[in-house]
Amino acid sequence: MDDSHLLRYSRHLLLDELGTDAQERFAAAHALVVGAGGLGNPAAQFLASAGVGTLTLVDDDEVDLTNLQRQLLFALADVGVPKVEAAARRLAAVNPTIRIVPLRRRVGADELGALAAAADVVLDCTDNFSTRHAINRACVAAAKPLVSGAAVRFDGQVAVFDTRDPAAPCYHCLFGEGEELAETRCATMGVFAPLVGVVGAMQAAEALKLIAGTGRTLAGRLLVFDALSSQWRELRVPRDPQCPVCAHRPGAPA
Repeated sequence: MDDSHLLRYSRHLLLDELGTDAQERFAAAHALVVGAGGLGNPAAQFLASAGVGTLTLVDDDEVDLTNLQRQLLFALADVGVPKVEAAARRLAAVNPTIRIVPLRRRVGADELGALAAAADVVLDCTDNFSTRHAINRACVAAAKPLVSGAAVRFDGQVAVFDTRDPAAPCYHCLFGEGEELAETRCATMGVFAPLVGVVGAMQAAEALKLIAGTGRTLAGRLLVFDALSSQWRELRVPRDPQCPVCAHRPGAPA
């Protein structure tokens, strides 16, 4: 770590829980961020500014005028530009010492599995259940921790699913695939702009803790935030012993 890095990351280096060991882990780490919208913007920005060495950004969408209300990586000049390209350009301007891999496409199960296997931590910043379940299956198969976030209207959620722990639940344990769950998206329901910043920042915090191996993560817990009343609630997420996705992973209790 040269002098410029010591200065850039000095506020992390001053923290006893992080220090140079954690900063070197950040530099060697690879984070996969699926979704470069409201949640992916703040999550990727904090990971990049913290010095995570490789960021892979996956999104097939282009910047729209309606995004500028809450997606702070983008400017008016970016409207019509692929989100991953605009985000990569902005992140590189903030921290040119890291590697950013923009993937402008909707990835299928096979590619998603390979991407998850190559990463140290995966952040689900998407907005639909089918993609979330596909990401979860890829993370369980690759034994990689998943940081999940959601935000719509004034309601936000953050959770960690780290199935490297045989007793930990996966996303399917909480939201079973095929269950009658209402699909709510900000495009039709609206979203309070600062909410995505709160949830995305929390996702970045959980990812950094997982990389550094410090603190207590949200594994097995779901945080629910009501931005209208400024209240947080914590819910326990039990492992489903009959879960078709994670029940038969190595070491899982019967």
